[in-house]
Amino acid sequence: MGAKGEETRARLVRATRDLLEAQGYAATGLNLVLTESGTPRGSLYFHFPDGKDQLVAQALTEAGREMSDLIELLRDTRTAGSAQVISRLIGLLADRMEQSDYRKGCPLATVALEVSASNEPLRRLCADTYASWQQSFAELLVTEGYTADRADVIAGAVLSLLEGALLLARVQHSRLPLDQAARSAELLLA
Repeated sequence: MGAKGEETRARLVRATRDLLEAQGYAATGLNLVLTESGTPRGSLYFHFPDGKDQLVAQALTEAGREMSDLIELLRDTRTAGSAQVISRLIGLLADRMEQSDYRKGCPLATVALEVSASNEPLRRLCADTYASWQQSFAELLVTEGYTADRADVIAGAVLSLLEGALLLARVQHSRLPLDQAARSAELLLA
């Protein structure tokens, strides 16, 4: 695929990611994706011959990878402990949410909640992505001396704390739940 084809594909995925995060799976129709991405219908089916679910899966995969990369970047560049790394991650997500006027939160949650009972491949993709984030948090804790079992339990609590705070912040149009989650993570890991 040439550079133009790669750019077209990237525009389709980027538009889909933005739409999914802001309005969910059902409200993200292919016509809207085409309009938002500025691409012709033929390009959509050239790059994603299996249609909407293939495009959504790619958008979720890239969103998940982006979050994993951010977690890894914070882990790799940290000079403070895990509590500060997690607090900084939550702060970055809070800033992102504020900048989007609370239209964006977790790049997976909107879709995960909507399709978990009706679309097994997308449910599994979301579950696997959440598991990889939890594993990243657990690995961070293990480097600080936590046992693997304890690190996994705490990482699960941190992920739950983060996801709940993102949901509440979006519903309340306030970053306060995220600020409280950051403080709670610091207390949990103190």
